[in-house]
Order: sequence, then C-alpha cells, then structure tokens
Amino acid sequence: MDSGSYLTRLNEVRASDSRELDRVCEEVALALHRDGTEPPFDVASADFATDPYLICADRYWRLRFLEHPGIRTAAACSRWIGAHVSREARTEVLEKWSLGYAFITKDSIESAFELSQGIEEIVSGDTSAGDVAYFATLYHAGKLRANFASDELHQFLDASLLALAAGAHRQSALFTALRAFAAFGSPAITAQYAIGLLDQAWNSPDRTRHVIDICLNGIQFATSFDGDGALLRDRASEAVRDHPGDHMFHFRLATGQHMTRDHDAALKSIDTALRLLPAIGGRGSHKLIQEQYLTKREVILEGRYRAELDAEHRRRLADQEARHQERWARAEEEMRRRDEQLGRALKESEESARANHVRSVELVALFASVIAFAVGSLQVTLTGDFSLRDRLLLIGAWGVAHALFALLVIGGTWVIARPRRRDGRRRM
Repeated sequence: MDSGSYLTRLNEVRASDSRELDRVCEEVALALHRDGTEPPFDVASADFATDPYLICADRYWRLRFLEHPGIRTAAACSRWIGAHVSREARTEVLEKWSLGYAFITKDSIESAFELSQGIEEIVSGDTSAGDVAYFATLYHAGKLRANFASDELHQFLDASLLALAAGAHRQSALFTALRAFAAFGSPAITAQYAIGLLDQAWNSPDRTRHVIDICLNGIQFATSFDGDGALLRDRASEAVRDHPGDHMFHFRLATGQHMTRDHDAALKSIDTALRLLPAIGGRGSHKLIQEQYLTKREVILEGRYRAELDAEHRRRLADQEARHQERWARAEEEMRRRDEQLGRALKESEESARANHVRSVELVALFASVIAFAVGSLQVTLTGDFSLRDRLLLIGAWGVAHALFALLVIGGTWVIARPRRRDGRRRM
C-alpha cells in the first residue's frame, strides 16, 4: 500500500463514528508496521479522540515499542515527532507518548550496558541529539517510575549519560517532576527536599497535565512523612479545579481524602473518577485503571465502615466512663456523708465522756468534802471542853467552810472541763 492509500483511508473516515475511526486507524497502523514504513503524514493537533492522523500514528508507534521496547525505538519516535508533529501539539504528544509507551513496556527495562550502546547511536552526528536524548530519557525514566524503582530513577536522572545528553531539557518541568517522584519514593532522601522539587515543578509556567500527574503520583506513593495525605489532598484539589474532567486527578484526590480520613468526600471523588473514565481505552491500561479505581473504592468503603465502628466504640467508652464517674461521685458523696455522721458521733461520744468525767470529779470532790466534814465534826464533838453551844457553832462553821470548798472544786472543774464550740466560744 502506497502513502496515498494511507492518506485516502484516513481522510475518508468520519471522526463522529468512534468505532469506525478506531478500526480504520488500527488497520492503517498495522499496514504501516507490516510494510516497515513510518507514518508518511503530518499531525497538526493533540486530539487523541478524533484526529485520525494522530490516532493512527499513536497505534503505529505503539506497535513499534511493543516489538522493540528500547531507547533506539524512542530515538526514532522522537525524530518522527520533530519532523511530523506541529509545534503547537508537540509537547503534549511527546510527553504522552514517552510516558505512555514506557508504561506498556515497563517489563523490559534496559541494562546499563544496553543504555550505553544506545546512547552512542543517539548522540553521534545528530543536530537534534538533545531533543532525542530528552525523549529517550523520559521513556526510560517512565519505565523506572512505572516499576516504582525510585533509587534507580534518582541515579539515572542525576548521573546517566543519556539524561546528561538532554542538555537544557533537564530544566523542564516534566524532568523536575520525575526527580521529585524519585525523591519522594527514596528513603535516603528527605521529604523536605522532595517537596522542594515538587514545588519547583508545580509552580513552573510550563506545567502540563503530565507534570501534575507525576507530582501527584509521587506524593501518593511517597515514603510516609508527616502531612503527606494533606499535601496530596490539597494539590489534587487544585488539579481537579484546573482539570475537572480528568478522571485520574479525581482518583488522586480520593486517595488524599482517604489518607486524611475524610471517607465521605473520598467516596464521592472515586465515584466521579469512575464516572469520568471512558468506556474504552488504549495502550492496554484501561482495564487496569478501572480495576485500580474499583479496588480503591472498596478500600474507602472499608475505611468508612471502620471509622463508623471506631466512632461507635469511642461513644460507648465515653458513656461508660461517664457512668463510672457518676458512680464514683455518688460513692464519694456517700462516703463523705458517712464520715460526717461518724465525726458527729465521735464528737458526741467525746462530749459525753468528758461530761461523765466532770461529774465523776465533782462527785469525788463532794464525797471528799463530806468525809472531811464528818471527820472534823466528830473530833470537835468528842474532844475538848467546849460547851454545847460552842460546839454547834464550831460544827456549823466547819460545815460552811467545807461546803464552800466543795462548791469551789466543783465549779472550777466545770469551768475547766466544759465543752467549747468550733468557733472558740464557750457554749452557753
């Protein structure tokens, strides 16, 4: 089939009929690959949904990468992009192809020896060597990223000859985003350094959709650090705001919300991602993405259920603690009342004992006075030569003296031993 036939078939297909468009583009791509001919037409847009030339070229290069998944194929693809894709669409096509083809060929990572051989062919005598090396670097880095080989990715981007050959492209937002992804996944690199690279790529004026996705992907699979969930949630919220129809960004947002335990919002976001996911997809990743979303939804539902159980458990513990506190308060009040009653009983007992002691002292004093009076009266009566009148007067005086003595002893004892009030005043 000649180039004119390819163009005729692509020109005749209707973009509105997606099934027919897909079938014709696939047939032309297979014919080009079978004939060993690179697509002979130009691509003027980055519309992967309706542009038959771009769709056909995409299918062709997919076949080429699946057949020979290496940086040599990446170099050939880069040169084709430079010659056939318009400048307006070039960045989107370059980033989508380099990272997309890396994903579908992630099981074929080239060794250091294979890379060194390919580098020599890429950089030798080619005026566009920097552009070609950049595309090949993105392709190989995409494989490492797809396998979450963070340490290898960090070393490759920083020190490999292929990455160094990219020249000024090393300062691009996408290159920096890949460095941030590698830093987030490496336990040997601090989170602060990774966040610094993330901010550099995120705030770049050249930030693209792929830059955003790699940044969010890096945060999502980062070695755990304080605030990782909130960082992913906040950046994904910004991405969703700028790209509301992107299902992947809604998925990243659901992940961040799940990490911050906002399960209801996470469920809403993952349902939005599933709704926005197209019914069909290319590069063989559509089914994998759908399964990934459904798995995340199950995890979110499980997390919400566990959160509800934990909340119910905490409520029951709080109620039980409140009941225990109430019982303790009642027990303490009862003990306080018993202590007060016991204190009053002890005080009354002490006062009663003190009163009995006073009465005992009074009786002893009175009894002693009576005995002394009796003995003294007997002596006066039985001895001496006093007249009866004098004896009676003497006995009366003696009795009065002993009575006064007894009253003084009793009165003094009562004054000293009588109970006192708590405020220090004597009871009346």
